[in-house]
Amino acid sequence: MRSTICLFLSLLMGFTIAAQTTQIIPRPANQKLNTGRFLLSASTVLVVKNGVDDNAAGFLNNYLKLYYGFTLKKVKTATSNYIQLTTLQTLVPGKEGAYSLIVKPTNISIQGQTASGTFYGMQTLIQLLPVEIKGSKKSPFPISAVVITDEPRFSYRGMHLDVGRHFFPVSFIKKYIDYLALHKFNTFHWHLTEDQGWRIEIKKYPKLTEVGAWRNGTIIGRYPGKGSDNTRYGGYYTQQEIKEVVKYAADRFIDVIPEIELPGHSSAAIAAYPELSCFPAKPTAIPANMISKKSAEEQKNGRIKLVQETWGVFDDVFCAGKDSTFIFLQNVIDEVTPLFPSKYFHVGGDECPKTHWKTCALCQQRMKENNLKDEHELQSYFIQRIEKYLNSKGKTIIGWDEILEGGLAPNAIVMSWRGEKGGIDAAKQKHTVIMTPGNPVYFDHTQSENEDSVTIGGYNPIEKVYAYEPIPAELNTDEAKYVLGAQANLWTEYIENTRKVEYMIFPRMAALSEVLWSPKEKRDLNNFEKRLLTQFKRYHLWKANYSTAYFDLKTSVLPTGNNSGVIWEIKSKYSRDICEYCSIQTEEEFTYDRDTEIRDTFPVFDSKDVTKVTGYRVEKTIKKAGERGIRRSPRYSNNDTLATLEIAESKTIKAWQGFHHSNGKTIEQKFSFNKATGKQITLNNPASDRYPGNGAFTLVNGVQNEKGFAKSKEFLGFNGTNCDAMIDLDGYHDISSVTVHAFMQKNSWIWQPLSAEVLSSENGQYYSSLGTTTSFIETQNGNGTMTIQFKTTPAKFVRVVIRNYGTIPDDNPGSGNKAWLMVDEIEVN
Repeated sequence: MRSTICLFLSLLMGFTIAAQTTQIIPRPANQKLNTGRFLLSASTVLVVKNGVDDNAAGFLNNYLKLYYGFTLKKVKTATSNYIQLTTLQTLVPGKEGAYSLIVKPTNISIQGQTASGTFYGMQTLIQLLPVEIKGSKKSPFPISAVVITDEPRFSYRGMHLDVGRHFFPVSFIKKYIDYLALHKFNTFHWHLTEDQGWRIEIKKYPKLTEVGAWRNGTIIGRYPGKGSDNTRYGGYYTQQEIKEVVKYAADRFIDVIPEIELPGHSSAAIAAYPELSCFPAKPTAIPANMISKKSAEEQKNGRIKLVQETWGVFDDVFCAGKDSTFIFLQNVIDEVTPLFPSKYFHVGGDECPKTHWKTCALCQQRMKENNLKDEHELQSYFIQRIEKYLNSKGKTIIGWDEILEGGLAPNAIVMSWRGEKGGIDAAKQKHTVIMTPGNPVYFDHTQSENEDSVTIGGYNPIEKVYAYEPIPAELNTDEAKYVLGAQANLWTEYIENTRKVEYMIFPRMAALSEVLWSPKEKRDLNNFEKRLLTQFKRYHLWKANYSTAYFDLKTSVLPTGNNSGVIWEIKSKYSRDICEYCSIQTEEEFTYDRDTEIRDTFPVFDSKDVTKVTGYRVEKTIKKAGERGIRRSPRYSNNDTLATLEIAESKTIKAWQGFHHSNGKTIEQKFSFNKATGKQITLNNPASDRYPGNGAFTLVNGVQNEKGFAKSKEFLGFNGTNCDAMIDLDGYHDISSVTVHAFMQKNSWIWQPLSAEVLSSENGQYYSSLGTTTSFIETQNGNGTMTIQFKTTPAKFVRVVIRNYGTIPDDNPGSGNKAWLMVDEIEVN
């Protein structure tokens, strides 16, 4: 990774950006470039007349000292060579966060409608500073003359961080908050409790951190993993540290919202206090291939409730039938609320299995006493009871969209993560909504097709983030008013260190900042791309780790015009934006069909100077028929950043991009052909918009998933529905088997197909069944196949019905919910 990034930076350093004023992210509402420039130096003074602007002045001076080597003297008045910060005394309604910035050759003036507006104006000024510091840091730094008026589009602009799965020190939490401030976010959602760790000190319940903050091991690799690392892991924040972080954020006009998960995701709390469970004597379920040696030993010796060591959704949740559960949670709330001045309190409410509640006598009694018809209404009772208590503390609750199930708490704010449906439903019910759909604002999903580290799966590239519109088209003007804004979530199952946190958020955070701040009509991807290059330089200045996936080779598999094969389309943004001499080259393995003489020429270097060529050596080799070789393509002209290869047979092809005669990242694609590959296909019912793949063609594109769910763009997902596909074989073909490739990961509510049936037809209207199977054979990484074999039959059309498992059974994560069916390829042979 490092060599690629260094190469990328070397290219960036040679690429000149004309006007710094056009490089601001998020893009201001209005800006006008004037002639001249202001020269910032150590002799410039900072005019601050009111203490309300001390935070903005302090942030600016800290930034200048850290990256430019000097600070500015604060004064009350000046006549020239000054930067003045002024917060207006009278707030114009609806202008929270608005500001103006005027840069003249003699001075800079920032005026905010509120202190936060002045702070945001100061952030824009920071982005006018040069990002490449040449020569002495004492030299003046030019800032182009400009007039900017600006204000945020949404009042809620959030970023989330999960510290339950992996813990990060206070020093990094502060840095994370600085990153939010530099991108004009105003909300930090701090996910403090999880199955894998309780991270906040509660003095009344010391075992929450003595026991609940530590786990005996963590699974190795992507779930289900390769066993346990058998290493004790954990940590927590003291109440004093929490106060310190909250104050630090407030100085940057960032609201910190705590999240205490309930009633699910509570294994760590239950490990500390088993009586919070419906069944205190029931051991914590950790599969034998994932549990650490110490935990296995402890359970054998009688300590049966453990902090979870693997990822997923677990049945052991807070008991809804015990009043002691609510007393515990109220006591926790009593200690947490004074630490967080925010008017919001996040209670989670997601992914709460009802398995234990269904068999718990106390929970069933609670339902009977309150006339609750099912366990979903019991969860609603749970949330509403907690909401009343939080309301009495002056807090408004936020919950994940599952809190809609069984009836929404009266004053709750819905955070919509399972797509946008929950948010749409809540807004139509006149409830406030924060949009955070997994696709595209879960930043734990990979941002590169060429995954270079383990992630949870999914593919959310920066283009998808930038294209996101937080107000769904289904809402009318009045309903849209209930959308406060949006946030990105960073879940940390596979994010173990701070460098990877940075790598996962940058540069996608920049794209989301513009979605949430800038006027919708100002958003333009091509314009954003140009400013993104400067943003990369800014990240480099900060010494922040970031992904350059935006400039990776990107591939698509498309149908040919005559359905005779597939097209592998390769795109790159390098040449269009920064690299005049880039090219794309491919290679594939092949078998020699006859004896062949090969002559290779090698440069010979001077032994004292390996960069000096002194001659050439020619070597001759003979390749025998049947041996394997590599065939390389000519370099594709990449002026339009596009190369297309038509594939008509099974093969593996590699492609790489050259930068000034060097090779960048390589991608590899294996194509497996059968009689259905590249043929016309239709679905009788659509896939979920959460997992749309590349449409129905995904099932016959010749690409079989081999890497688990990380390559989720190769799957079509069906939530509770069947995959019913009709394939036109383009003429009669003798067929004798059909193989369905599917995926299973029960911890994520993804189940194997219930069955698969094959039918054939001569006219595409009347079908006869050729066979059915219920046998799912797991291969690797959760992938598996179902094969139906039958007597050789001539067919022109094939219909394959892959039936969803249906409702997830009891004693499984997500029990009672619809199962997901994931299909990635259909083979016809």
